[in-house]
Parts: sequence; structure tokens; C-alpha cells
Amino acid sequence: MDRMNIMLFHSTYGLRPAVHASADRLRAAGHEVRVPDLFEGHTFETVEEGLAFKEEVGKDELLKRAVLAAAPYSDQGLVYAGFSFGASVAQTLALGDAKARGLLLLHGTSDIAETASVDELPVQLHVADPDPFESHDWLTSWYLQMQRTGADVEVYRYPGAGHLFTDPDLPDHDEDAAELAWKVSLGFLATL
Repeated sequence: MDRMNIMLFHSTYGLRPAVHASADRLRAAGHEVRVPDLFEGHTFETVEEGLAFKEEVGKDELLKRAVLAAAPYSDQGLVYAGFSFGASVAQTLALGDAKARGLLLLHGTSDIAETASVDELPVQLHVADPDPFESHDWLTSWYLQMQRTGADVEVYRYPGAGHLFTDPDLPDHDEDAAELAWKVSLGFLATL
């Protein structure tokens, strides 16, 4: 297994202990992981507080912070990964980085630019089923659009799990779904 350089982005809750624990899990599997703090130290107790902060800072500024965090390492061929909002950031960066090695999306996706094009980029999505932020219609459209970009996409759905089911500190947590998602994700990373 090759050692992957992973850029892991947090959700709208901010850079909380669960994100660091996830990074440690990836490191224990032999990968190098960076967890940039796009919210500059701010963390939130509710998704509504996080979304309000995200709107206040602005999408462009947050994307700029993500690009600046990834830029020093992008020549190494990064795997972009993220949770919910962080997954949308990871997706945007991966689709714009010709050297990206892979894209691991946990609990989220993003709009896809009409001009996006990749060369068989390996992509894996793990999402609750149903998910209040990722409707079935949206995910079908997203999947087809990602395929049109040239991505090689796998989608794993977790019936009955909450949106951020991998985070043990949130009510959404589903231990069985989380362990399965991590097992599949680590297997995915091992193939890159």
C-alpha cells in the first residue's frame, strides 16, 4: 500500500476532536494527514451556528483558505477528503487539481462546474440514507455529473444513519455505520 497524502476538511461544526480522531485513524493506517482549520479556531455546538458562521465568512473566503492550505502539498498528489461542508470543499479542490490522487467524501457533495474534467479520478462517497442535506434526486444528479467529468465514482449509503454518522460526539452518530464507512474508506485509500 502506498502512503497517501490526505488533506482532510472539517464540517460546519469546525475543527473539533472528532476530526482529529479521524485524522489519527488515517495516520494509523500509514497515511500522512493534514487538517486545515478553515474556521480559524471557531467551533460550534449546532449545525445552524456553523452554517451562520460559514455564510458570514463567505464561500469565496473559505475556498481561498482551503486552496492556500492545500497548495504547498498539491505537487505530491493529494487525496482530498472531508466531512459534509468539508466534503464539498474537498470535491471542489480535487476537481480543480490535475494531480489529485483521489477524493473521499463523507456526508457531503457539492455543485460541479460545467467545465470540470478529470482523468478517471477515484471518488468514494459515504452518505446517510436518507440524508436531509443530500436528497436522493440530488445524489442521482450528482453521480451522473461526476461521471461526465471522468471521475470513477462509488457511492455507499447507510440506511437509518444520521447525517454526520461518523462523529461520535454528535446525536447523528451511528457506531455500526461509522465503522463500516471507515473500513470501506481505508480499503479505498489502499487501492490508490
